This record gives sequence, structure tokens and C-alpha cells, in this order.
Amino acid sequence: MFGRKKKNQLHHHIDTLIGANTSITGDIHFTGGLRIDGHVTGNIVSADDEQSTLVLSNEGSIKGKIKAANVVINGTVIGPIDAPGYLELQEKAKVFGDMQYGSIEIQLGACVDGKMIHHNKPEAGNAQQSEKMITLLPPSTDQPQLSGEKEA
Repeated sequence: MFGRKKKNQLHHHIDTLIGANTSITGDIHFTGGLRIDGHVTGNIVSADDEQSTLVLSNEGSIKGKIKAANVVINGTVIGPIDAPGYLELQEKAKVFGDMQYGSIEIQLGACVDGKMIHHNKPEAGNAQQSEKMITLLPPSTDQPQLSGEKEA
């Protein structure tokens, strides 16, 4: 209302809860909503690519690959995350691995040690996207300059 944008629609219903005093070793395949307050060593994969939501609380941890449409992290993840829909890193999130996302929200205090890769939507003109990439660090003096760079 009054100009607010709607966030991506997440699956707000939690179908499965892994409690704080629970440790699981092995892969988890789920549909709907999954909340993890405990510790999981293994891959977590959603069978429902459009409506699935994984929520990791600040007490929880995951060592393994995560693949779900929507992911909300407030705990520790060691491994890659693939969230083609929505990825939210809350203030106590610690991610050690690469993240692929459709849209992302990062709160102050979240920590990421890995690459952040945006899922590209198949659109016309995306073929030239790689040409638009820029280098944020200046080249060192022992590296040859590219032909398009101007000498100072």
C-alpha cells in the first residue's frame, strides 16, 4: 500500500521442522517449507522448484549443497547455495560457499565468503552481458594492459 513494492511470494507455511537439538547426516529432499534449527551434514534439495522455501535459523547450520527456490539464512552454511527465486541473508548469516540467486536481500551483519552469481533470465540482449563486465582492481605494473585501456 502507498507505493510499497511486494516482496517475492515465499511459501510461508512450514511443512517440516528440524529442531535445535537435532543433528542429521545425509541428504534431505523436501517440498513446501522446511525450517532448520538444528545441524545438517548433507545436501538439501527441493523437489518443488517454484514454491519451496528453506529457512535456516541463527542456531542452525548446514554443511552441504542447498538448492531451493527461496532460501532464508540466519545461521551458518558451508557449501554452495542455489536459489533461483529469492535469497535472504539475515544479520547472523555466515555463508562459506558460492551463491546463485534470482533476487537477493542482505542485512547488515551477514557474512559471505564466496562468489555471488545472479541467475540470468533468458532475455534478448543478455548475450552481450559478458562484454559489460568491468575490473574493480587496477592492473598491477607487471601485467600487460589490454588494448582498450588508456595509458596514464
